[in-house]
Amino acid sequence: MAQFGTQLSVGDAIAKASALLVAAGLEEDKAVISARLIVASDRWGIGSHGLMRLPFYLERILAGGINSKASMKLVTDLPSLVVFDGENGLGHWQLHMAAEEAASRAKTTGIAAVGIGRSSHCGALGLYVWPMVSQGLVGIAFSTGPAVMPPWGGTKPILSTSPMAAGIPTTPPTIIDLATSAVARGKIAAKAQAGAPLEPGWAFTKDGLPTLDAKEALAGMLAPLGGVKGYALAVLVESLTGVLIGPRLAKDIPDMFASDQATLPQEISHFVIAIDATRLSVDGENSRIDQLPQIVSEAGGRLPGSNRVNPEELDGAEIISITQQVAEQLTLWTTKLGI
Repeated sequence: MAQFGTQLSVGDAIAKASALLVAAGLEEDKAVISARLIVASDRWGIGSHGLMRLPFYLERILAGGINSKASMKLVTDLPSLVVFDGENGLGHWQLHMAAEEAASRAKTTGIAAVGIGRSSHCGALGLYVWPMVSQGLVGIAFSTGPAVMPPWGGTKPILSTSPMAAGIPTTPPTIIDLATSAVARGKIAAKAQAGAPLEPGWAFTKDGLPTLDAKEALAGMLAPLGGVKGYALAVLVESLTGVLIGPRLAKDIPDMFASDQATLPQEISHFVIAIDATRLSVDGENSRIDQLPQIVSEAGGRLPGSNRVNPEELDGAEIISITQQVAEQLTLWTTKLGI
């Protein structure tokens, strides 16, 4: 396999990422799903959750922190509620499967929720509302991760970035995807890799002091989005994932960016909810879902995420860009894995 360049086609990126995951031990079908979702983040312009993360996943797979042979073990099976034990597998294919399961059941029951415990990091959470929203369903997703955010007024990290995402089947779909921290931790990692300063108000040192140094921030804490309101939302996400699904709270989840923790399974939990949008309207036929995008456009705006392409419909010929550092790391892994 040729070395990675800083520009490559979506098709080549997926093929190369998939080959690396297979070489690390993933089954081919799971590797292809995961690679497509990883590259979709780069295509969406969220490089902090795309190929930049692949070396960390590969390191964790080889070290045993991610189980390359994991399956989805059924724990709870009710008509509208399913819970899986992810057996410490890679989060991308697992959360994608959960979203497909939720969508399938919601078509029959009107609403369905699927939880996964003992999983791993899954990248950009907004990717996982697509299996639901592309079928005309409302999709909602939550996930947890390592503790990087203190409680409001506190000085010790106990909450993750606590991301949440939602998809509404407007035309084009509305995709809401955000961390409840002031900024996603992947963006901090990307800044650290590039040696770039942070924006004021994003992060604290481990001693609770404001910092613009990305490396200090990775070892420290992130600020909540919108002050106490962001903290409250983070508590909500932590409750729906780590508390209710488990088995770990954010404070006990290993850091994927710490090489000395690569052998430790993260045991992350994810939660998705699918809702049949056609069954919600109180007055029968509903044209409001078509009116909203028009109203927003006429007001001079656009709906969140309306420019994000469906991960299932990526154009393999499109070109994405990655940093020189990411390209060099992926080339090293290509050599290391003998591809």
